[in-house]
Amino acid sequence: MTKTIIQTDQAPAPVGPYNQAIVATGPFVFVAGQICLDPNTGTLVGEGDVVKQTIQVMANLNAILTAAGATFQDVVKTTVFLADMNDFAAMNAVYAKYFDEATAPARATVQVSRLPKDVLVEIDCIAVIEGTAG
Repeated sequence: MTKTIIQTDQAPAPVGPYNQAIVATGPFVFVAGQICLDPNTGTLVGEGDVVKQTIQVMANLNAILTAAGATFQDVVKTTVFLADMNDFAAMNAVYAKYFDEATAPARATVQVSRLPKDVLVEIDCIAVIEGTAG
């Protein structure tokens, strides 16, 4: 697996834990959008609290990445869906704990009119892994 960070001063510099682009080779894993469902109970975590919801979302992503033989370091692209862009800073503070700014994936963040089960945040990702899923 190879992963190369792309940076150019001909486009705006990242303003958070993401990079402009990533060039990657190797097997890919495409992780479906995750919301704040507790995998043990099937109930929502952190109703009305984007920080608690983001923590659970990241835990769910981590579990899926681990099952595929990957880590957050292998993630090359994320998409963050927010019910309210005013929650961006709070979500981003949690998100930043999982990705080092120097090697963070490319990212898009959008506000949407509604998310499954009326949660506040959903995140999907693409990772490049070595070998095959186990």
